[in-house]
Amino acid sequence: SAVGRTVPALAPGMGIAAAGCATGQGLGLKAAGEGVARNPEASNKLTNSLLLGLAFIESLAIYTFVICLVLLFMRPFG
Repeated sequence: SAVGRTVPALAPGMGIAAAGCATGQGLGLKAAGEGVARNPEASNKLTNSLLLGLAFIESLAIYTFVICLVLLFMRPFG
C-alpha cells in the first residue's frame, strides 16, 4: 500500500531535517557567543540577528514536518 511505502521514508527525512536544523542552530549560537565575547557592546545587535536566524532555521524543520504530514495523510501519490 502507499502508506507502507511512505512511512519508512518519512522518519529518516524528518530526522535528517532535524539534525540539519540542530547543527545550524548550534553553529549560530557558537558564533553569536564568540561575537559577544569579542565585542560585548554589540550584544543587542547580535541577539536580534541571532533570534531572527534561529527562527528561519526552525521554520525549515516545521516545513519538513508539514510536508511529512501531507505525505502521510493526504497521500498525493497514490
